[in-house]
Amino acid sequence: MELTAVINKMTGRIADILSLNNPSVYIYGSYVLDDFQFGWSDIDILVLTGKPISEQQADELVCLRQKLTVSEPDNPFYRYFEGGMLTLNAFEHHLPDRVVYWGTSGQRVTNSFHFDSCCMKELLDHGRLIYGKDVREQLTPPSFDEIRKSIQFHYDTIRKFATKPERSIYSFGWILDICRCIYTLRTGNIISKTAAGEWALQNRLFHNIAALETTLELRKNPQKYMESAELQDLSEALGNVIQQYATVLENELKTSSFDMGCTS
Repeated sequence: MELTAVINKMTGRIADILSLNNPSVYIYGSYVLDDFQFGWSDIDILVLTGKPISEQQADELVCLRQKLTVSEPDNPFYRYFEGGMLTLNAFEHHLPDRVVYWGTSGQRVTNSFHFDSCCMKELLDHGRLIYGKDVREQLTPPSFDEIRKSIQFHYDTIRKFATKPERSIYSFGWILDICRCIYTLRTGNIISKTAAGEWALQNRLFHNIAALETTLELRKNPQKYMESAELQDLSEALGNVIQQYATVLENELKTSSFDMGCTS
C-alpha cells in the first residue's frame, strides 16, 4: 500500500472514532516537505478537536497504530505515525486536556501537548489538512523572537546531549538539525532537513564538509546504510564534529535579527 493510501486510511479511522468531536486532521513534517525517507522519517500527525476526547475514545485511539499493524502485518508504515490528539482550545492556549500521544518510544494518554515555535510555523506554512475544517486561522503565528528562542533551546540541547552520540546512523541527524536551524535564522522560513543540508553544503557553512556530505548520503539512502558497521562506528565519533557545527549555529544565534513580521 502506498504511503498516501496509508495516511488516508489512518485518517479515516481517527475520524470515525472522533466523528462527534469535529476533528481536524493535519499531516506536517517530512512527508509534506517531500522529504520522507523510509527507515529514518516519521509521519507527523496532529488532530485538533472541537470537543474533548472522551476516555473511551482515548482508549480506542492510543493503540490504533498497533491494531492497524496487526491487521496488516506486511504494512510497515503505521508504526511511523507520531503526534498528538487534543482539543484546539487546549493546543492553542497550552491548557491541560485529555491527550492521546503517539511517539517513537510508545504511546500514552497524557494531559498536555504543544508545539515549539518552529513546529508551529511549519504547521501554519506547510501543514496539510487531511480531514475536517481548517482551524489554523485560530492559531497565533510565532514571532521571530519566539522562533529564535526555540532554536536557542535546541542549541542548548545539542551542547548538552550531542557530545557523545549513540552508535546509530540517526546520530548524523544532529548535523541536519543544525543546518535547518541556521537556515531558519537567516531566512525566517522552514524547509526540509535534506534541503537545509544541501543549502549548507552549497554555502560552505562548515569547514568539515565531509561529515555533512556523509550525512546527506545517509539521509537519502537510509535503508542502504542501516546495517553498516563502519558508519555506526563513525557515528560514535561524531561528537567533536557536531560541536564544531554547533559553534557555527552559536554564532548565528548571536547575530540573528531577521524580521518576519509574524506579529502583524
